[in-house]
Amino acid sequence: MTFDTQEMRFLAKVTLGGDVEPSRLSSQLGTTVTALAPTLGLSRDSVSKQARIYSSATQKRLREFVDIIVRTTPWAGSPIQAFAWYRAQSLPSFGDLTAEELVKRGRADEVKDYLGRIALGGFA
Repeated sequence: MTFDTQEMRFLAKVTLGGDVEPSRLSSQLGTTVTALAPTLGLSRDSVSKQARIYSSATQKRLREFVDIIVRTTPWAGSPIQAFAWYRAQSLPSFGDLTAEELVKRGRADEVKDYLGRIALGGFA
């Protein structure tokens, strides 16, 4: 996947040393770390305690989420609007679950595959 300038700026703003920083991410999305955690299926401690932020499980979920936001930003208009889509738009291909509900259930790869099909002009 190649990134355009807007996507690169977003990635630069939410990462530090290769890791996704929850505080930077929440700031870019106009929310708080405490409010962001449940939308990812993570506990508040996972995104606020230093030892847990950098665990492989937490970083994996954060990276999956960022990937979804980056993929949807070009047509949503902004990362904040992509976040609104993630939380609210029901996806008929998944029984009207939202991307948020799917990510919480560990199905982020399916959401990314879905977005890939859409990007190639496929059907939802």
